[in-house]
Amino acid sequence: MKTAVLTPKKILTFWYPLAASWLMMSVEGPFLAAIIARLPEPKFNLAAYGVAFSFALIVESPIIMLLSASTALCKDSDAYYKLRRFTIILNTAITLIMLIVLLPPVFHYLAEHLIQLPHNIAKLTHTALLLLLPWPAAIGFRRFYQGVLIRHGFTRRVAYGTVVRLTSMTAGAAAFYLLKVPGAYVGAAALSTGVLCESIASRLMVRGALKELLRPPATDNTIMKPISYGFISRFYYPLALMNILAMGVHPMVTFFMGKSRFSIESLAVLPVVNSLFFIFRSFGLSYTEVVIALLGEKKEHYTPLRNFALQMTAAVSGGLALVAFTPLAQIWFHQVSGLSLELTEFTYLPVQLLVFLPALTVSINFQRAVLVAVNNTIPISWATVVEVGTVICVLYVTIHRLDFIGVVAAACAYVLSLLCSNIYLLPSHFRAVRKMNAE
Repeated sequence: MKTAVLTPKKILTFWYPLAASWLMMSVEGPFLAAIIARLPEPKFNLAAYGVAFSFALIVESPIIMLLSASTALCKDSDAYYKLRRFTIILNTAITLIMLIVLLPPVFHYLAEHLIQLPHNIAKLTHTALLLLLPWPAAIGFRRFYQGVLIRHGFTRRVAYGTVVRLTSMTAGAAAFYLLKVPGAYVGAAALSTGVLCESIASRLMVRGALKELLRPPATDNTIMKPISYGFISRFYYPLALMNILAMGVHPMVTFFMGKSRFSIESLAVLPVVNSLFFIFRSFGLSYTEVVIALLGEKKEHYTPLRNFALQMTAAVSGGLALVAFTPLAQIWFHQVSGLSLELTEFTYLPVQLLVFLPALTVSINFQRAVLVAVNNTIPISWATVVEVGTVICVLYVTIHRLDFIGVVAAACAYVLSLLCSNIYLLPSHFRAVRKMNAE
């Protein structure tokens, strides 16, 4: 039987709802930063919101790859029910961890002694993090159900869920803005509201896919071997470790920037800079599940998926360069994001240094997706170890030896670390390709 050709049009049709979903999510950061920047004491509140968000990111890190795991593994009812239980256990664990972080003695040690935040910013951060308490578990359930949707081709429903998220987040942000609460609280409460609503919407929209997934198999000679919890753990552990390490980069960068030159200014503008380049990174991040879902049972669609990724690298980095090296930078940071002219000056060089990051994101996510599809997830973790190690080295040298401004040092660390991680994965990636060709 002849294998159907995977054309660029088919890839685009499958991918664009996921890209639209990530792109809509990438608007969250600039939108919330713009609101916080227009409330009283924007410098302190932007810094507090950025630190709280970094804490929440590292707590949620073990459940981020549930999207990829669900897309790859939810092939029948047995796998679905086992992975759902696995998701519930993970969500319970990360919520308990966040509660421990929120305990005043623990939090004040981390924020005021370790990161050395001023007391007023630490106080804002603690309340903002409390408002983010439901955020990680809601993301866990949402990503699990979205994986089922992607597995069964319902990628548009993922985008619809994101519309629900943005709408509810915007409504929440507007309500808290009118109440004139501190900006850091507005950002945190709006994020939690949006993700909770999206999680509920994803569960409702997955019902059609579940009818097909949970339907008893037809009586034939095909026997699907059940997966075990041991297999799920072995498959998922390297992915979770990858994200724990990767998300640990954000608090680590915060820690180093707290000891850098112009530390408060750097902490204030980093969330805004991150929000801009996340818009362009989102295209590569959304491509992971596309590769997993479309690669094929015999991995026969590798070449068209690779070529599509190569075209994407040029487009996303070119788009960021258009902003970074033109007057669009000032328009974005000052007029759109609402930063003062003083803070805007701190954004130009970091954004220019980050121009290659979107292309590196496409590359790393394509390589990871191929390795996930062939059930070889261990190299992904080691590549992340290389990435984190590079971040530490670059931040130490640039801040403690070269006396860089904190946000500039962070930009250097992000780019060099992702470059090293890409290079590390290449041998494993090419071995997987050779194995696919041999089969």
